[in-house]
Amino acid sequence: MAVEPRPSFGKRDPDARGYFGAFGGRFVPETLVAPVQELERAYFAAPQDETFKRELVRLLRDYVGRATPLYEAARLS
Repeated sequence: MAVEPRPSFGKRDPDARGYFGAFGGRFVPETLVAPVQELERAYFAAPQDETFKRELVRLLRDYVGRATPLYEAARLS
């Protein structure tokens, strides 16, 4: 008896149809389909962009989960 593979829970990204597993997906008004598809392309392209990677590493290092570097706010001092 063959065992059918079960879906992996916790998967963040949808499949090619926009579905998270057998059910689910996205509902957007027709006027927003093109902008959502453009956003999706940018989301998947960003990890290959070296400039994006450098900025992400810098932001993670300097701002996420820790005290931020000191900054002199000259106009406010």
